[in-house]
Amino acid sequence: MNIFRFFQTVLPKTSRVKRYRRKRFRIWARKKVELEFNGRQTNFHEGEIYWAGIGQNIGSEIYGKGDGFARPVLIYRKLGKYNFLAIPLTSKEHVGTWYISFYHRGRKETAVLSQIRVLSPKRLYRKMGQIDNADYIKIRKAFRKLY
Repeated sequence: MNIFRFFQTVLPKTSRVKRYRRKRFRIWARKKVELEFNGRQTNFHEGEIYWAGIGQNIGSEIYGKGDGFARPVLIYRKLGKYNFLAIPLTSKEHVGTWYISFYHRGRKETAVLSQIRVLSPKRLYRKMGQIDNADYIKIRKAFRKLY
């Protein structure tokens, strides 16, 4: 394949992807404003799992899915009434030191330790439950080992 045909096939797809991502960023910006002014302050605790508005993020940062830009997160550490450290969860299995798998309600979940971030409780949508204490301790040990 010559270089001209390569660019003919790649460029149209790239611009479609860029248009889609720009659209998602605009929708997320509106949703973020809505969360800021309409989000409720939730009483949360370490070890709980919530659906949270993670957003449309940049590069390899993990992002939320659907209209609410939501993803399950584990509340790893409470930093006071208005902030907490959240570890995003995925149902896809990953292998490596940055990932810890566990079962929650009979479903395998994977904590993505490399994507830990500070969130506001205004981003929390709905509580999914509480992680088992043994699994929470396993995640804490793995996190401390990395950092």
